[in-house]
Amino acid sequence: MSLEITTDVAFTPAVQAVQARRGSRRAYANLEKRGGFRSAITPELAAFIAQRDSFFLATASVHGQPYVQHRGGPPGFLRVLDEHTLGFVDYRGNRQYITTGNLAENERAFIFLMDFEHRQRIKLWGRARVVEDDDALIARLMPAGYAARPEQAVVFEVSAWDANCPQHIPRLVPEATVERMAAEYEARIAALEARIASRA
Repeated sequence: MSLEITTDVAFTPAVQAVQARRGSRRAYANLEKRGGFRSAITPELAAFIAQRDSFFLATASVHGQPYVQHRGGPPGFLRVLDEHTLGFVDYRGNRQYITTGNLAENERAFIFLMDFEHRQRIKLWGRARVVEDDDALIARLMPAGYAARPEQAVVFEVSAWDANCPQHIPRLVPEATVERMAAEYEARIAALEARIASRA
């Protein structure tokens, strides 16, 4: 069932009441007049997703009990299948199957993407399903050469997405970037020391 306004997925009547009481409802009403949140995956969003090596997947039981699961892999392991669909391989882990169980009775899900280095974050609302025994889909989604045991696939249909402001995001630089920068500085220091020694 499609929503008339994409922001309805987040801005429930209770949320709108709080926005009105605290003075932000007018700004979001103007957003809704322009169509609300985006629903199609743009090339810019696809590029952002392709660079991510982790994300958080939120689900809830049929009774509304929430659960958030971290998923990680090589950059791009979360794949864009089409302009409204994402997919990833679910690797074998501790075998609690909370996400799998939740999706069996409540398909509503949420993906939260973080880029700590550039202080960016993306929120995606949608519906997800677990796909078992589909070797072709798993082969399509499985990162080449990644040493993990695929167990099933998860397909996520995007209903709406939005970008958050960078406020309060700590800037964290990936280890590989720090190692590269350190190696460059060490090489520069060694070159300068060699120049000094040659003039001594």
